[in-house]
Amino acid sequence: MSNERTTNSIHLGPSARRAVRFVAAFVNPIVLLIAGRRWMPVVGILRHRGRRSGRMYATPIGMRPLGDSFVIPRTFSDNAAWYLNIKAAGGATVKYLGHTYELVDPQVVDYATAKPAFPRYELLQFRLIGINEYLRLRIADVNHAHMEVA
Repeated sequence: MSNERTTNSIHLGPSARRAVRFVAAFVNPIVLLIAGRRWMPVVGILRHRGRRSGRMYATPIGMRPLGDSFVIPRTFSDNAAWYLNIKAAGGATVKYLGHTYELVDPQVVDYATAKPAFPRYELLQFRLIGINEYLRLRIADVNHAHMEVA
């Protein structure tokens, strides 16, 4: 049996995961107030349905557009709740730069595929913390992609 990790992402133990959730409970509502706005190109709002609860979640998360899709670094391994929810639902909604996009066809892509979407300083940060996999989601209807959200 090998101790090798199958993905290059952040793996936290139970105590660290509890600490992240505790901090996120305070930080995420504040970040949600600024994420997805026209002047915030780094963080968007990912809306996804819980695979067990059916509840809608809003997660502030780093992302970038890439052609007719969006690319999101896969942080916290392939067990991250947001990732599992999107995979189960087959898509999500994103608010980015003041526009809302319906996204479908989730695919895990490698560093080389995601590289054109991110500035070099962000790519360097991802590499330093061990993120080499990204989730790419295609915009469902490119012709009607820029729907304003009130």
